[in-house]
Order: sequence, then structure tokens, then C-alpha cells
Amino acid sequence: MTNDLTQASGQPEMEVFAVHGADPEVLAYAMAKYSRSALSMRQSLAEISAQRAEQFLNTFYFAYGHRSIADLAHVAFAVERLSLLAAIVLVDEQRWDGQERSTRYQNFQKSGWHTPEFGAAAGDARALYTATVERLFASYQTVSGKVLEALKTRVAQPAEMTTEAYTRTLKARAFDVARYLLPLATNTSLGQIVNARTLETQVSRLLTSECAEVRRLGEKLREAATGPAWNVQGEAGAALCAQITEQITDPALAAEAERLLTRPVHAAPTLVKYALANPYEAKTRGELRQAASELLRGVEVAPAPLVDLVERTESLEIEIAATLLYSVSQHSFRQIRDLVAGLPAARVEECIALGLRHRGRHDEALRAFHAGQGVRFDILMDIGGFRDMHRHRRCTQIVQEFTGAHGWETPEGGDLGADVMLLTEAGAREEFDAACRAAHEASATIAASGIAEAAQSALYLLPLGTRIRSLFKMDFAEAQYISELRSGVAGHFSYRRVAWEMYLAFQRQHPALARHWRVTDFTEPIDLLKR
Repeated sequence: MTNDLTQASGQPEMEVFAVHGADPEVLAYAMAKYSRSALSMRQSLAEISAQRAEQFLNTFYFAYGHRSIADLAHVAFAVERLSLLAAIVLVDEQRWDGQERSTRYQNFQKSGWHTPEFGAAAGDARALYTATVERLFASYQTVSGKVLEALKTRVAQPAEMTTEAYTRTLKARAFDVARYLLPLATNTSLGQIVNARTLETQVSRLLTSECAEVRRLGEKLREAATGPAWNVQGEAGAALCAQITEQITDPALAAEAERLLTRPVHAAPTLVKYALANPYEAKTRGELRQAASELLRGVEVAPAPLVDLVERTESLEIEIAATLLYSVSQHSFRQIRDLVAGLPAARVEECIALGLRHRGRHDEALRAFHAGQGVRFDILMDIGGFRDMHRHRRCTQIVQEFTGAHGWETPEGGDLGADVMLLTEAGAREEFDAACRAAHEASATIAASGIAEAAQSALYLLPLGTRIRSLFKMDFAEAQYISELRSGVAGHFSYRRVAWEMYLAFQRQHPALARHWRVTDFTEPIDLLKR
């Protein structure tokens, strides 16, 4: 007779089992032991303590630089009551999994907003800031209400559809329009599950930010990873502990049982404890800004389409140099690429050297060095729509800084068809334009006020309709995937339009390949009740 782990042939049976209940760092150590020990996972976990895991990680992770070990420790976080601005910065990781509050399914009128620290001497700036945010939220409520009523007039309720489902669906469409007015100061919440290596680089990047709220977010993440985690089974565990210890007569055993059952879990106390601001990133950012300022002095930002598929005509050296300068400017990639292509080779080499000069022993090269992809889309779109496009991680994204320099998008037409002017039809166009204009003017006023962190504080007033530029580098398969997925009728009209323009741009350059893309024509009207 064979045992449970032995086949009839006498060969050991393959075994697969899920593991639950081990601390993230202990589990990472147990998995890492596969490369250093013949023990099974059960044997490894049975002999590993948190203390032994810490000793192992201190040796192999920090001393020897075996950073792949941290890929094995995954930690879940809830991040609540942070601004939309901080949330966009937080999730700007290529290895990131999470979900944020949806502007389509939730009314952000109740969210509240973040107010930066203006200081005692900046009363006028604080008053202007508060009044501007309050106006944006009032306009958000007004516009969403008017658009909802306009949609009810235009779209009849089907007999087979409940009033609740009908209203909920049209409310989502109304929020799609009204979200353009939400300022970056708006509070949101998100959940993320990341491995410890991503968490360490994320915390370091946040601590390097020029924005006080983002730096504080980095500190909070580090504290959450190294301090006691919230235990969802806390109350149940305490009750179970009481039942067990009551039945143990030996005081020492009872105390040990209580310690094991009630001990706090620290998600990543070793792997994240040394995460600090990154001088490589900070110093390089400043020097690249100076270089971009010199190269682009007197060069106006050229008009650019919503989507520009920048064909590859340059060398890898020129692409990297141009991408480094693009990351700290407001010009299009095509414009910068063409300027860099005209520079002497020595000057191009200087730009590349700036990106690596301050790189430390364990620093990864800046994201701009992720170069060589065959498909590059330079996209200038509203921040709200960009947040949706930002979720695509299987490509390299170079995101420029928030600015009011590119103006804002107006959500007219949309997926009802280009001939339908929904804001105008709802009688909300004047309200929308006035609120956006006032927000941009107030942002510029605060930026020029000279108060501490004025430039960063001013950015919170920019509404989600404000345009932001970003460069998406990818391969053919990802371009096809994004265009097919995001052009679907259930999506927001902002990124549906971008996905359609991606397809059209690709079709112009590669018509034979574009025939294989299964995109949805953005210009065709859709049934708004089909989600």
C-alpha cells in the first residue's frame, strides 16, 4: 500500500498546497530557503521564527543585496483619506496591484478635501484655496444633477428595467461628466497589495517628493509596514485565546499559548525599516530640470494632438536623453526628441550621464532608461481619464508633472456621439467653464504667492479636467490590448476617445497590422443603459 504522497509506481507524488497564516517576512524566508535547503515548505515554516527570518533578511537582503527575496513577501494596505494628487503619485509603480474609489460609482461630494499647511502668514492664500475648492464641489453637485436630469429626458426608461437600476446607470454617466470638476485636493481611499521590494522603492520615492502630503504618506506606509498590522480576526482571536488558556493548567504553557495567539503581526518590519528618501532621484531631478530649462529656453510648447504615435527614427541614445528631459518638462516627446536629435553626440552623452551620475550602489536606474520599445504614444488628456490609463502596468509610463499650462478638457459630446453637447443641453456649460477658469486662476495666484511650498499647494486646486501629458512606451501586443479594452462601450468617454485615437494613429503607420485590432468605433453612438 502506498502512502498519500507516493504513487502506485513508488515515485513520490506531486504535491501542491496553499499556505495561510504565516507572516509575510517568515513566508518570504521559507520560500527563499528552497534555493538553500532541501527542506519542504512545511518543514521550513515549522522551524522558522520571526527572529530567524529577520536575521536571514538582514544578511541576504541588506548585506548581500539579494533583493529578489523581498518579491516573496506581499503586504496588503488600506490607504484612506489621501488626496487624489497623492493617490496618483502613490500608484505610479510598474509593479502595483490595487483598487481606488471610483468617480463613476461614488458621489465624491461627501469625501472632503486635503488642505496643505499654509502657515500663519498665508491667510489670504488659505482663504482663496478654501473658497476655490468649495466652489468646485458646489459646481460638481450642480453639474451632476443637471446632467442627470438631461439624461433622463434624452434616455427613456425601458419597461423591463427597474427604476433603481435606471437611475443608478444614468447617475454613473452623470458622474462621468461631473468628475471633471473634482479638484486634486479631493479625498479618496484605496487598497494596495504589493511585494516588499516594490513597497521599499515606493516608500523611498514618496519620501523624496517635493509635496509635504506625499512625504507624509511615505512615512505612514513605512510605519504601517513595520508596526503592528490590523488583525481582521482580532476579537475572534482574543475570544479563542481565552477559551484555550482556561483549559491549560500549567501557567507557563498558558502564558506561551496566549503569547502565540495574541502576538501582533508586523507585516514587513525588516524589509522596509531602512527605506529613506532617495538622494539619487532628488539630485538628478534638479539637474535634469536645469538641463531641460537650458535646452528649451525660448522654445514654446508646440501644439500637439490628443494622441501622437511617435515613430522610431532616432538612436537609443537620443531616445534615452529625450525621455530624461521629457520627464521634467511640459513639451511633447516629439518636440524634445527632434531637438535632442540635432545636438552634438557629446551633448547627448552629457544628458544621459546626468541621469546616472548620482546613482547609488543599490539604486535602479530611473524609469526613463526603460527604453527601446517599438510603440510610443505621447498622450495629452484630462487627469481623470489619465487615472484610468495609468492602470496599465505592462508598459513604461513617463508622466510629466501636474500643471495648468495645457488648459482643460470640456466633456461635451462624449460617447453619446460627437454631435451631442450634453453640458449645453443640460444648461451646465457656463457653470462648468466658470468653475474651471476660476480654479486655474486661483492655482496660478497661489503658485505666485511666495508662501512655503506654494507651487505644490497650488496644484491641489487643479480639477480633474486639467490636461496632463504622459508618454506610454510598449510593444505591439500591449498597444492592441489597451486599444481594444479601453475603446469598449462600457468605458468612460475620455479614455474611449484616447483608445480610438491610438488605433487610428497605429492604423496610419501600420495599416496591415491594425486590421487585426478589434476596437470599438468611438464615433458611433451607444446605448447608455448598457454597461
